[in-house]
Amino acid sequence: MDLSNRHGIITGAGQGIGQALALEFGRRGGHLLLVGRQSATLEETARLVAAEGGTTEILVEDLTQPGAVERISQAVASWSELDLLVNNAGNVRAGRLELTTDADVHAMIDLNLTAPIMLTKALLPTLRQSGQERGSILVNVASGIALVGMPFYSVYAATKSGLAQFGESLRRELIGTGVHVATVYPGATDTAMMTSQNAGADLGWERRSLDEVIADLIAALEAGEHEINTAPEGRRAMQQLNITDPMAVDAAIAPGLEALELAVRDHRSI
Repeated sequence: MDLSNRHGIITGAGQGIGQALALEFGRRGGHLLLVGRQSATLEETARLVAAEGGTTEILVEDLTQPGAVERISQAVASWSELDLLVNNAGNVRAGRLELTTDADVHAMIDLNLTAPIMLTKALLPTLRQSGQERGSILVNVASGIALVGMPFYSVYAATKSGLAQFGESLRRELIGTGVHVATVYPGATDTAMMTSQNAGADLGWERRSLDEVIADLIAALEAGEHEINTAPEGRRAMQQLNITDPMAVDAAIAPGLEALELAVRDHRSI
């Protein structure tokens, strides 16, 4: 796929994977609407994109608030084309389900699942129209947890699995329309989102650098892939085992369950 000169929206563009993708599309001549909750981080992303040769607009927006989708749609209404949407914004709260507040459950569902569905729904007619020429790109950033549900991440896993199945279903719905739907499954990635999570490789949480993950992601997009797995090799072995013998995964996790809970119980973002 040709990733150059894309006109698109990236949510969660102030840091981590969202910021890194903005830089990649920026250096390929893209014009991007950067969406996020904090003006300072978006402005930093805009500065970095400009240094790479891209151009940006900024929209400070909480995607979970009423009217957010409409305001994003309005921000690009005057664009001559829209051929890129990256649904990247997300949050996580780890811990035992019975200790998870109702507010935290809704926060994850609203941002990780409802927001990307509603934003895609609103922008899909424009993506279809732009896709008739060289093709539009819709990227949903799910998680490796969508492939292997990990303890103490039950709600997060539900939202990311839902996003992955949303992408798979929509991909089949859009065959022949020129809209390329890609779902990304990052494993543990060394970003700000992971700073409050203390599980290491010994507990099955080997981390990859952001540069490595983005390099794999961009290469896969350029190759026209739809299902993009950036997890380290060790986690991919567990993913395969989870398909063939899920109870074996249970048995492998069980001895370290207490240590894992201690390591992730403070894992929160946003």
